[in-house]
Amino acid sequence: MPNFIDRRLNPKDKSLGNRQRFLRRARSELKRAINERVKSGKIETADSDQVIAIPKKGIGEPTFQRAPHAGRREEVLPGNKVFGSGDRIPRPAAGTGKGSQPSASGESEDDFQFALTREEVLDLFFEDLELPDLVKLNLKEVVTFHPRRAGYTMSGNPTSISVARTMFNSFGRRIALKRPKQSEIDALNDELRKLEGARPNAASLRRIEHLREELAALMRRRKFIPYIDPIDIRFKRFEPQPEPNANAVMFCLMDVSGSMGEREKDLAKRFFVLLHLFLKRRYERTDIVFIRHTHEASEVDEDTFFYSTQSGGTVVSTALEEMLRVIRERYPSKEWNIYAAQASDGDNIPNDSERCVSILNDTLMQLCQYYAYVEIIDERESEMFRHADNGTSLWNAYRQVKEAWPNFAMTRIAKPADIYPVFHELFAKQPGPAKRR
Repeated sequence: MPNFIDRRLNPKDKSLGNRQRFLRRARSELKRAINERVKSGKIETADSDQVIAIPKKGIGEPTFQRAPHAGRREEVLPGNKVFGSGDRIPRPAAGTGKGSQPSASGESEDDFQFALTREEVLDLFFEDLELPDLVKLNLKEVVTFHPRRAGYTMSGNPTSISVARTMFNSFGRRIALKRPKQSEIDALNDELRKLEGARPNAASLRRIEHLREELAALMRRRKFIPYIDPIDIRFKRFEPQPEPNANAVMFCLMDVSGSMGEREKDLAKRFFVLLHLFLKRRYERTDIVFIRHTHEASEVDEDTFFYSTQSGGTVVSTALEEMLRVIRERYPSKEWNIYAAQASDGDNIPNDSERCVSILNDTLMQLCQYYAYVEIIDERESEMFRHADNGTSLWNAYRQVKEAWPNFAMTRIAKPADIYPVFHELFAKQPGPAKRR
């Protein structure tokens, strides 16, 4: 039976095994505390280490205790100098106990403080969310392989010989075995020819004989130590690198026109920050395309999308046209799972809402796996727009798209506390893919 030994280094004064067991046991309490904190705090703080307070009763473990009324027991109780048998003990006055004091943060001495890393926070935060209607999963299972350099090997195709590595090995072997150099042999041959061309004497004859013997030994040594030996040859080694055929791309469309005030833009940015964290955490190979629009639309980078200031008129159809242009240029629908999330206050120029409906019905919804529209409304309008029948011109126009396409979702946000529930509603895990028209 194999024995597995975990040799990962533990943090100072901590045990990874005990930590993981605690996370599994207190997972529901930790997740509830994280969700409540996100609803009441800033979305940006979700992407950081956090200290979570959970009640001690939620992390209790079963223990063995003596049964107070079972078995045979003998006890000796200490006496006192105040009370006698039959005396009534007065109740303590209110406020004299030693319980915890009230806290403005809602935490007390009975709460258990637990520090979570960024990875643990995001795992708990997004564990029950996913991109819905991922119909191209079968394409992801069909994996293509591309060769990737992975060092050298001693066998292979002659066309993949590495000349540089082969000569490097040959040079090292010849130096280690002291193979005679050609310059040494040429020097001996020159000296031998000079002695043979001169008048012979006893000393020159002895020198000639010695040179011939030395040359013969060098030539034998060169024959036994070849310039390139089969052991020197190295071939370039390649390993197949799997790559999925299909990926996912999320289009983030945000209205930054003059009708969007700072409060509306802040809520929209909070929603997209949460979406950005979700995609980066759960889907490593997901592209994100940021599109901002006023009366004109343009694709921008992440910093410009979240932090740049811009204002102007409102023409929503320009964002949809820009999205369609990017899809045709870079993201063919046969290879990509296409998603979109749009945030707007619902204001639009007359007759442009109908154009948006036409673009969605005729083209975009046929390409998208899922399209989510989030409308930012004023808190005072939340009661007025409580029913889906009431809304802005863009909202009423998009209701036609929702009725025709089951993969189109729309909802409203009035305050920061609405962001996470709405996000959870839009991207909650579904039992199966929705049927498409």
